Amino acid sequence: MKEVLEIIAKSLVDHPDQVDVKEIINEDGTVTLELRVAADDMGKVIGKQGRIAKALRTVVKAAASRENKKAAVEILQ
Repeated sequence: MKEVLEIIAKSLVDHPDQVDVKEIINEDGTVTLELRVAADDMGKVIGKQGRIAKALRTVVKAAASRENKKAAVEILQ
């Protein structure tokens, strides 16, 4: 899941070297992926009306369901 998110995010932004994905496993077994990008790339990751962010979350949830896990994506600056 982490790798999938990282590859997609790096292909969207102008500064792929500043993309950082941190995986946090919560007490209830869910996985939270924190996506950090450069400040000027935030719009590219979020998209108009949050469409790209929603698509990223959908892809990560699909990848998580293949591993019988639950995942969430947080986009941070």
